[in-house]
Amino acid sequence: MSISIIGAGNVGMALGQAFTQRGETVVYGVPEPARYADAVTALGGNARVTTTAEAIAASDTVILAVPYAALPGIAQSMPDWQGKVLIDATNPLAPGLSGLSVGTSTSGAEELAKLARGARVVKAFNTTGAENMADSRYPKGAPMMPVCGDDAEARQRAMALATLIGFEAVDMGPLMAARYLEPFAMTWIHLAIKQGLGRRFAFAMLRRP
Repeated sequence: MSISIIGAGNVGMALGQAFTQRGETVVYGVPEPARYADAVTALGGNARVTTTAEAIAASDTVILAVPYAALPGIAQSMPDWQGKVLIDATNPLAPGLSGLSVGTSTSGAEELAKLARGARVVKAFNTTGAENMADSRYPKGAPMMPVCGDDAEARQRAMALATLIGFEAVDMGPLMAARYLEPFAMTWIHLAIKQGLGRRFAFAMLRRP
């Protein structure tokens, strides 16, 4: 599978590292490809970097790993996404990590879906830190990765990617569940940063027989 990742920051690079280590091909899309050439080359022969437009065209699965404020411009850069699976790994963080800029009656993912005409939008890879995406191994089991989206096949594709890199993918149903996933991400951020827990932890799902 070829996976396009828009953005080469912490989350984008962590996901690319995890995917390429498992044999997947990753195409990064950034405004200035030359700036990230060395970092992407270090991931190995399965990764390359190009412009945002070319990366979007290169794959049917596109992960958005950019600041939330960049989403409208990216979404509207394509007049028609032609059924591509668009995985939103962002969070609409308010200044100072004080909350979510979109409130609670909608979500960043739902707002993205309004703009990305023809895309099958899925919310995933937003509820834990980049360190866990690069290395999801924990001694007592796999961390969870909740996934939501209105299109069942697109949701399953995102869940398969999460499973591939070591997460327990959890099907959260329709895209409106992103209204829960984005505040859930704030829980991880609050514990890691404001409560001083650090970034070496993840949430997991426990079950009884």
